[in-house]
Amino acid sequence: MLTIPIAESPSAKLSAAAAKANRFQSIDLLRGIVMIIMALDHVRDYFHRDAFLYNPTDLSQTTVAVFFTRFVTHYCAPVFMFLAGISAFLYGKRKSRRELSFFLFTRGLWLVIAEISIITLAWTFNPTWHFIFLQIIFDFGISMITLSVLVYLDGRFILFFGILLIACHNLLDGLHVAGNGLDAFLWAILHEAKYFTFGYFTVRVHFPSLPWIGIMTVGYYLGRLYAPGYDAVKRKKTLIILGIGSFTLFILLRSFNLYGDPTPWTAQKNQVFTFLSFINVTKYPPSLFYTLITLGPALIFLALTENLGNWFTRKVQIYGKVPMFYYIAHLYLIHALALIAAVISGHRWTDMILRNRVNATPELKGYGFNLLTVYIIWIAITILLYPLCKWFGTYKSKNLPRSRWLSYI
Repeated sequence: MLTIPIAESPSAKLSAAAAKANRFQSIDLLRGIVMIIMALDHVRDYFHRDAFLYNPTDLSQTTVAVFFTRFVTHYCAPVFMFLAGISAFLYGKRKSRRELSFFLFTRGLWLVIAEISIITLAWTFNPTWHFIFLQIIFDFGISMITLSVLVYLDGRFILFFGILLIACHNLLDGLHVAGNGLDAFLWAILHEAKYFTFGYFTVRVHFPSLPWIGIMTVGYYLGRLYAPGYDAVKRKKTLIILGIGSFTLFILLRSFNLYGDPTPWTAQKNQVFTFLSFINVTKYPPSLFYTLITLGPALIFLALTENLGNWFTRKVQIYGKVPMFYYIAHLYLIHALALIAAVISGHRWTDMILRNRVNATPELKGYGFNLLTVYIIWIAITILLYPLCKWFGTYKSKNLPRSRWLSYI
């Protein structure tokens, strides 16, 4: 049967081009937002006086403002990890499977090394590396190394594997490996946040890897929604359904208190704090409920912002285009300003050369500022980093083809 091709109108071509650009802009926008919000939590760690006194999600001591200052930053790590999975899929569309696997493995290895060296130094300013903090960048590395193997498998298995890790890892909550040996350390990397002492070194495994691997893996599978030629209307509908479904599943499962988080919600002194208890989910490692309540809204956001573009969103996207560069730069800037703040507060500058987490340092007892000051410092740091991120983003886009190392930052 003979068919006559119909020429596509210029407006349709423009719409298709705009849709293609916007869907990537929505990813950069969401990544930029979570990167900016992430800095708030780190500023709180280094500047808020209450951070040295209690956990911000401890309902027996916290305030609503402090709780939500912490809670909103819960969205950062899982969204960042999920979007990294999408980006890995899109990178793979331009490369062979072998090239994708090699890139994921080598970048993952680089991130593990960077966490131990460059980023640990940013947290501590201690060039002896007495205290090594294995956090989210370490898990990015482990997740990418794992994904470098999974990319050779069927997509349906990749999705099943990712969902299995997210949904079922809480079955392991009761499993603990005592001691300071290699078996305990490996189990901590997989599922149990814990301190270890290896001779001179103290190592804090803060982000157990199993559920994070699952989040990146699911992101990788859903990256096909952004493949060239995928219907934009279908993509938006799928994202909204998945987002609403995730959030609804969280509410239903959380209501029964049966499975999905090691800490059940309980009735508190008033309705507001009871609500806080309901949404007070576990991050280390991220529980099923933690993942549902964070990724659900993120998926809806991706759908609703696909065609959103204005002066503000373009500014935010600058941060989202250079996430690793921003992450390293903001840590060094925060710690440098905290060192100055400690001296101004009557402490020695050496008190900010850390041998543990900043808010677990006895020498800094009495240090810190109120929550309003924390927000002012956070906004100032965000603004200060903008021109630096913009410069690096421009440099990276111009030099990436001939400087492959830039793809690792």
